[in-house]
Amino acid sequence: MEMLRQLTYQLYASGYLPEMFQYGFLTNALVAACIMGPILGALGPLVVVKRLAFFSEAVGHGALTGVAIGILLGEPVTQPLVALFCFCTLFALLLHWIKSRTQVPYDALVGVFLSFAIALGAALLLYVAKRVNVHILENVLFGSILTVRDMDILVLLLIALISVSLLLYSGNRALLASLSPELARTRGISVRLYDYVFVLLIALVTVASVKVVGAILVGALLLIPATAARMISRNGREFFWFSVIFSTLSCLLGILLPMAGAMPIPSGAAIVMIASAFFILALGVRRWRKVQ
Repeated sequence: MEMLRQLTYQLYASGYLPEMFQYGFLTNALVAACIMGPILGALGPLVVVKRLAFFSEAVGHGALTGVAIGILLGEPVTQPLVALFCFCTLFALLLHWIKSRTQVPYDALVGVFLSFAIALGAALLLYVAKRVNVHILENVLFGSILTVRDMDILVLLLIALISVSLLLYSGNRALLASLSPELARTRGISVRLYDYVFVLLIALVTVASVKVVGAILVGALLLIPATAARMISRNGREFFWFSVIFSTLSCLLGILLPMAGAMPIPSGAAIVMIASAFFILALGVRRWRKVQ
């Protein structure tokens, strides 16, 4: 990371980059965006196909509780990673385990878990707010490029490598298990195993992205670019690549525009608003194609 920061500063000093790139934290944020955007975009189509949008929102809100637990247990205020990952992973796996063993509608079950996570987080925040600056909690809720550190980037990179490896190794089988579980079973594919792996992956990626996008908004970045891509795609390949492009551009522009003063809002909000703009654009393209 230090080498990357030095390279960025040299490019700024040579006049190749705008003035704002003299700050090291912006380099961290851009690196995080370049890792986070493609991964969220790649997983988004499966989230849409499997109808797990509400699930990713629940995990994102659960991150707030994980942060509060970590701070209460004595972890660093800016990086309570152990409690954050442990709570959200257990939250996601327990939710999916109960779903597979009950007849409760999935959206109702996710709503119960979401309500529990928010209530528990609100209760714990009363104690956490007495020990830390309240602005730190705002960063968790809405994201902040100022809080992205080297450790956050390393965690994102590790999860990205795991995600890419799984997608390359079994992406087609995972897609088949999502689209047609019965057909997948006839071909010897363990649908339940792929379901658990995907749920775990969504939880890990969601938690790793909280620093930039925020706990409230991170689920939207899994959903909106993929939904926009689905509206204008003619096949699965276009669906995947449009989702990656929309998600990556949303992350990059959502970081650069607030820094340039064009959008004086938190980075997480800017990222989701730009993704929403892509959704509106895709909707217009779809309607135009129908007219033609």
